[in-house]
Parts: sequence; structure tokens; C-alpha cells
Amino acid sequence: MRVMILTAGLGTRLRPHTFVRPKPLVSVAGKTVLAHIIDYLAPLQIEELICVVGYLGNQIEEFMRANYSYPMRFLEQKVMRGQADAIALARELTGPLLIVFGDGLLEFDIERLNEHPDYGIIYCKEVDDPRRFGVVVVEKGRIVRLVEKPSEPISNLAVAGFYYVPEASRLMSAIDYIMENNIQTKGEFYLADALQVMINRGEELRAETVRVWRDCGTIESLLDTNRYLLEHGHNRAAEYPNAVIIPPVNIAPTAVIEEAVVGPYVSIADGAVVRQAIVRDSIINAGAQIQSVIITRSLIGDRAHVSGVSQELNVGDMSDIRFG
Repeated sequence: MRVMILTAGLGTRLRPHTFVRPKPLVSVAGKTVLAHIIDYLAPLQIEELICVVGYLGNQIEEFMRANYSYPMRFLEQKVMRGQADAIALARELTGPLLIVFGDGLLEFDIERLNEHPDYGIIYCKEVDDPRRFGVVVVEKGRIVRLVEKPSEPISNLAVAGFYYVPEASRLMSAIDYIMENNIQTKGEFYLADALQVMINRGEELRAETVRVWRDCGTIESLLDTNRYLLEHGHNRAAEYPNAVIIPPVNIAPTAVIEEAVVGPYVSIADGAVVRQAIVRDSIINAGAQIQSVIITRSLIGDRAHVSGVSQELNVGDMSDIRFG
């Protein structure tokens, strides 16, 4: 099976952090979002891993080649014309294909994909308010419609960003059709429109519900995902004689914690320093220095300096914020 990960988005809802790195390389619970995704794919028999990159895409390639040994290919989407346009960069593909969006973490029975089902699968999660998502409509076990952000409650099965097709060439044919006929949604070529073409042509697509779907596309959702991951296997901390650590937390071995209360739900990366501070429900990135602060629900960038504040913060890399 080939796996394609779409990583070309600008990540505007995660700024200022995505001014200097692509969205999949933002960290949560001690690893990048991209690392969480690829590590979850480990049970699959991956013939090739294809990344569609865009803004700062060289960082994606450098990270992947430094940390993984899969056969890999990197395709640049130079103009942001939508998901289907990104996938079409590998239009020569044939055989089973798994498409993964690079800003969400899922948990489901992934190993069964090694059996190569002869029908397509769109992974979904039941949600209370489907108006914020793309949804699928299912009849007699098969998907019959895909609707982007429906105004009426036609389905509560939200599309979660993982798609399996048993034959990539049929998807590429559908993408060619929507592009040749200029079928766009909100000015872009959407994967959902291509999948609808496949359904109209008689392709069998099924909805399968995932156990967990955690979004990493906004500051708020990234912090919520950090909480979830720390509660589910990513808790890590040493003992700090001059600090109080309240688990779950993920503290890198080279971080310095002195005269501080840290936790719960805090991730602190390599080289960060936290002194005379109270930090809860936050992510402190590599090399940041935090002193004389009380912060919660905060995201602090690499090598940022923050002191003398008591509030929620969203601070980009190498920023310097000091009060008092």
C-alpha cells in the first residue's frame, strides 16, 4: 500500500507558530504532529510514503529523512488549489492508497488495511454539531453523498481526514473529471467532490467510525489534544527536587525545572527552562525560558523568553515578553 500525507496547508489558525514551521511540525505531547501520525501508521505494510508539501516544505522533507526509513517521495503543491489538486500530483499511482490529512490524530483498527479491502473507506466520527464538518450520508451500508458543512442536520458522521481507496487510478480519474469540468467548492478542488464522482460511477465507499479523532489545527484544539495524549500513554517526567510535578506531563530530559509547580497537562521540550513559575495545561517548546509567571492554556514557542506575567499566552518563536 502507498500512503499519501497532505502537509501543504499554511496553518493560519496556528500562527504565529506556523510562520516559521509547517503545521505538521508543531509539537504536542513531546513529538511533532507528523511524528504522531507516522508512528501510528507503523503496523501498515507501506510500499511508499508520499508527502505533498508546500510552504516551508523543505522542513518536512528534512524531518522525514532524518527520522524515518520508508521509501519516500516529496511533491510540491506550488499553488494552493485544494486537496484534490494536491493528490493529483501523483496521478500515475495505481493500487491501494491511504490518504491522510496532516493535522489530525485518529485511533482505529488500522491493521485491517493490510488485508486490502476491495471497497473504499472514509473514516468518520459521530459529532454533536455536524455543521462545522464535511459529513457522509449512508444508505444500506454504503456512502451515497458527501456534504461539506451542511446547513441542515442530514448526518452526524463527520469526515475525520483518513481515506482508503482500493485502486488509486479510479480516484485519479475522478479528480481529473472534476478539474476538467471545473467542479470546485469554495474556490478549490475538494477531495469530497472527487469521491462523489466515484460514488456516482458505482464505486462502493463505506463509512467506518474511529474510536478517537483529535484535531491539531488550532491553538485550542492543539492544547486539548495535548491533554488527551498525556492521559493516554505520553506521560513522562523525572524527579525534580526543587519543583512540584503534577502528572500527567511530558518533560524532556534536558529541560530545567526549578522552584516551580508544573502540571497537570504540561509538555516541556528539550532545553526549556522553567523557574519560579506555575504552569498548567500548556506546551512549552524547545529552548524557551519561563520565569516568574503563572500561565495556563498557553503555547510558548521555541527559544521564547517570558517573565512576569499571569495569563493565557500564545507566544511565537524567539519572542521576548517581560513585565515587572
